[in-house]
Amino acid sequence: MTDRAVRNLDHLRGSASTARVLNLLKVWEENGDSRADGALRNPDWAARPIFRTSVLNRSLIIKHRLRRNETDLFTGRRHVATKVIIPIDDEDLKTGGRYVFVNQIGFERMMMESFGVPATHADIVTLRQIDRLPSLDPFLLREQLRRCGLEPAPCYFSISESDLQRMTTFVRGEIEPLVSLSLGAGNSEAADSAARMTAKILSNTPGDQLEALRETLRLAPEQYQEGVFCWKGFLYYKWTLSTLLGEVAAVAEAVRTIKPVGKVDRQAREYLDRSRAVLRGRIIRTCDEVSRTLSVYDDAYARLTREGKPIAFRDFLLDAPSMFARLGDQLGAVQHIVSYWRFRFGAGAHPAGVAELLDIFMDFETGLLGRGESPDDIIVLAA
Repeated sequence: MTDRAVRNLDHLRGSASTARVLNLLKVWEENGDSRADGALRNPDWAARPIFRTSVLNRSLIIKHRLRRNETDLFTGRRHVATKVIIPIDDEDLKTGGRYVFVNQIGFERMMMESFGVPATHADIVTLRQIDRLPSLDPFLLREQLRRCGLEPAPCYFSISESDLQRMTTFVRGEIEPLVSLSLGAGNSEAADSAARMTAKILSNTPGDQLEALRETLRLAPEQYQEGVFCWKGFLYYKWTLSTLLGEVAAVAEAVRTIKPVGKVDRQAREYLDRSRAVLRGRIIRTCDEVSRTLSVYDDAYARLTREGKPIAFRDFLLDAPSMFARLGDQLGAVQHIVSYWRFRFGAGAHPAGVAELLDIFMDFETGLLGRGESPDDIIVLAA
């Protein structure tokens, strides 16, 4: 069947992974056995895969906002699901693909019948770990997989060394007030201690400082482990938002001015005009909501480091998992818009026709919907 949830799989062929899409097909094409002689472009791709099942390791995994007719596929209420798409034809994605939602009713049976993956297979565990994430941002995906003992090759994650270094520097700056609190202001060892603590946080490595913080906050090990993972997510999202705001403004302006090529009928023109205004408004509103959520962390952390009051930060770590899901939903949608727009309309890109632009706008609108809104409320035009 053709999967209209991503409008046209062929649009994604050349696109790298984003916060909403994990494009393992592209990873395979760039690193796997896609050469004519069958040789691997990157042996590490096969030695340390995300999935052991070959079809899954060439799939498209998408954080998909559920439509009304899809919510009944799950036993509990949810707004976003993890969709695994296996292309019918790797060479022609316009033919669509088979798909399954992770943890939908009958998930294990479908995985066995369609892909020969039994319920006890390690790939089922991996898919469920991925489903727990609010977005497929490569940094958080890598950290989540590390938590369950899986360390795929770097080629599966589009994280450059320069980005990783900038992220590390940012986190160290955030950690320094906490280290100064424990060692005393002006301590000559504070910088080195902050660097060590940053490395431990980012690598999930236990250490005396982290254990001391857990004891100070009086959290059970499980609560602390989950809270620190979400704290790491908040730090990453805070860094991401700071680096994203300039691009968000540029994309919002481009949405307002972009013109499709070809003839545009009255109905399409009306939708495009409406969608430009709606998209710009939703992007701005979403960024504002992300900033407000991040300020909850900033306030709690300030009370810990500036006022020496750990209770607020303890409460933050306990509440972080629920806030983290919403934050990842929102920022992941904005990240996807920016990264896909950069890919599709970057230097040298060919102009979009009316049908494609309508698809892109509808996809962006769907990603930015609020929790109480349904994609069925979006005006759909025949593409």
